[in-house]
Amino acid sequence: MRVLFVASELFPYVKTGGLGDVMAALPRAMRGLGADVRMLVPAYPAIRDAVLIQEVTASFPDLMGGGPARILKAEAPGLPLYLLDQPTFFDRPGNPYGNPEDLARRFAALAWASAHLGRHGDAEGWWPEVLHGHDWPVGLMPAYVAYGDSPRPATVMTIHNIAFQGRFPASLLQELWLPRHAFTPEGVEFHGDIGFLKAGLRLADRISTVSPTYAREIQQSGGHGLEGLLAHRSQDLWGILNGVDREVWNPAKDPSLLSRYDLKHPARRLPNRQGFQTRMGLQADAEAPLFAAISRLDPLKGLDLVLDNVDHLVARGAQLAILGTGDHHAEEAFRQAAQRHPGRVGVFIGYDEALAHRAFAAADVILVPSRQEPCGLTQLYAQAYGALPLVRRTGGLADTVVGVSPATLADDTATGFTFEAANGWALGEAINAALALFQDPLAWRQMQRRGMKAEFGWEGPARTYFDLYRTISKGH
Repeated sequence: MRVLFVASELFPYVKTGGLGDVMAALPRAMRGLGADVRMLVPAYPAIRDAVLIQEVTASFPDLMGGGPARILKAEAPGLPLYLLDQPTFFDRPGNPYGNPEDLARRFAALAWASAHLGRHGDAEGWWPEVLHGHDWPVGLMPAYVAYGDSPRPATVMTIHNIAFQGRFPASLLQELWLPRHAFTPEGVEFHGDIGFLKAGLRLADRISTVSPTYAREIQQSGGHGLEGLLAHRSQDLWGILNGVDREVWNPAKDPSLLSRYDLKHPARRLPNRQGFQTRMGLQADAEAPLFAAISRLDPLKGLDLVLDNVDHLVARGAQLAILGTGDHHAEEAFRQAAQRHPGRVGVFIGYDEALAHRAFAAADVILVPSRQEPCGLTQLYAQAYGALPLVRRTGGLADTVVGVSPATLADDTATGFTFEAANGWALGEAINAALALFQDPLAWRQMQRRGMKAEFGWEGPARTYFDLYRTISKGH
């Protein structure tokens, strides 16, 4: 099976969220099962300067008005790559989704290049049976396949977060190299705009998303305007849970930790707590329950519910660490909370991959109070590192965390704490449940061990993607 993944992020080179992590792990897992999976990403300087460039496999004098472009064949550890090398669009520092003035053309160029590879292959004659696009930046990929000439590879679109859709003015239709007849509800048109993600969901042969519960939610009230389309295509929609790369997220191997540990040596976890408390400006308190949130400060992530509970947590003797960046009002509110509770609340505004790893190794509880969460990797990382996740029951959080109750404690299935309503009171009640269980060290350790033993690897999801590809590749 020959598959080309197409995405805008790839860890460790470019990452703004979970998409980069998935792109680093899933293609390699599939290659481990025998699939010939390769990946096309923009030639951001961070990627181009770090990988081995082998050859130029295609050249274009001008692509989407962004000037000369090339598709380079390259090699990253364990993953063959193609890089869309177009300096005007991609030789820029900072957030890959910045510079809105050419955002549509920039990612349309990536989608068009993937369709070109899908039809014509590379200079050595390799071509994909399946093009697999990820999220809105490559949403036009199925459109360029559908409106172009044969041969046509099969297409799959994966929704990692439906809240981000890529909507642009209809006046860009010609600049994006789309035919006039594409601008219909059956094509790329979405409420008078060009909808990148909508186009992909309408025109791809199959659709997937990153958890079974999220697949149901986005067909109902959680589809951000695309519920009807997804319900119409429900037979083509697969909910496939994400996994964890245990080579990267493994406390026994993690180079970011002050002290590595595993199930056989749980006491080695303690120095990580002490070091993290010092780093975050928290008191060196070995007895205080340590809660942490590692998240974008975005309304969908529900961190305002944590703000509602800061004083409650401190009054109950707990500590709180916040790592994240995003909404400026939330950033300032957490800074004020740290000033109000010195030594009990610590805040790091920004993104630091190593510090995030250290947080998982230090915390007793990881807070994930999302209003909507497609899959969530945070709660999976927490369990792997022996921190108990406290989550709202939505999307993949509902699929991966078994909440504490008399029944789940009795049958040894509980792996964390859950709540339903998206409000501060409900989160506060779940915090109370966590604090109550913290007083029972034996029960706490049993839940830690259960989480650390959980199997959330990529082999199972990779096999399911194989099954999905087989439903479409035979007909193309």
